[in-house]
Amino acid sequence: MKTLLRYKKITVKVGSNVLTKSDGTLNDANISHLVDQIAFLHQEGVEIVLVSSGAVAAGRGEIGNGRKLDTVSARQLWSAVGQVKMINKWAEAFNQYGIVCAQVLTTKENFSDRVHYLNMKNCISTLIENKVIPIVNENDTISVTELMFTDNDELSGLIASMEDSEALIILSNIDGIYDGSPELPESKVIREVTSKSKPLNEAISTSKSSFGRGGMLTKYHIAKKVAKGGINVHIGNGMKENTLLKIMNPMEDFVHTSFLSEIKKSSNVKKWISYSESFAKGELVVNQGASNALLSSQATSLLPVGVVSIEGTFEKGDLVKIKDEDGKLIGIGKSEYNSEKAEKFKGNKNKKAVVHYDYLYIME
Repeated sequence: MKTLLRYKKITVKVGSNVLTKSDGTLNDANISHLVDQIAFLHQEGVEIVLVSSGAVAAGRGEIGNGRKLDTVSARQLWSAVGQVKMINKWAEAFNQYGIVCAQVLTTKENFSDRVHYLNMKNCISTLIENKVIPIVNENDTISVTELMFTDNDELSGLIASMEDSEALIILSNIDGIYDGSPELPESKVIREVTSKSKPLNEAISTSKSSFGRGGMLTKYHIAKKVAKGGINVHIGNGMKENTLLKIMNPMEDFVHTSFLSEIKKSSNVKKWISYSESFAKGELVVNQGASNALLSSQATSLLPVGVVSIEGTFEKGDLVKIKDEDGKLIGIGKSEYNSEKAEKFKGNKNKKAVVHYDYLYIME
């Protein structure tokens, strides 16, 4: 008899503070316990992609600060050394269950092009089909400054969307998102967030982990975006016993934060576009009428008649930002024109859409 499980296809992101001790050395006990849980789910037929932080912390724990280095060089040094330790530790632990894992290192730039994106998707899907657990991490040896993800929360959101996971489970070192500072005794874990929930920006602590780049505010924004795309998100305490299994058990009332997805799933193209704001080549500024139409509940393409100005140089097929006349970002889409034609046709009532609805992602 199969165990009752909430999902059959998940992405699990594990933070640095779960995988490493305060001195940066790997937390063997936590890694082993996580593998126990993942192995059980794997054996129950759950498809799992693991997004693992911890390489930079592990590298620093292995070789220390060394000679004086600038921030970028230090990160490259630690990640290059630490990634070997991390993947070996995962491989050894999974080997105890006869499970093969694979290392997938990526950069933000790999997702800037639709073809590269699909290549990454095919790689991970092939591993899963062959019962191999993909372990994904950012390639910090070459990802610097503007090429970096905000953190692995952003990466995990993109991977979950790419693989069309039913859920993204983020394991941190606190119980979830609180309605105040987690240090205050009166603060409580927010158990459920929906599209109708009031914004939580002001309530969320802005503190970050000692080794990771992100914080709870980043997790909140990523979780909202992923849930909007039709994927549930759970944020729980990976330091506690069997957190992953408890989240996966629909009968378990386990204290953590759940982001409930929209009923309608976004297309794979729109999911890709939603994470590609930083790769937009230009901007289309639209009038109030076009803005109202795009933000309505109706499926609407952006027509040239609604465009008032063009900024930047772009080719047909490039991603562009769509803003209102106050400069507020409305959405991101794939342009059907290059910038020269878009400029020529702006305000014209008799031309085809400059951004078709099928290739348009509307922001919240």
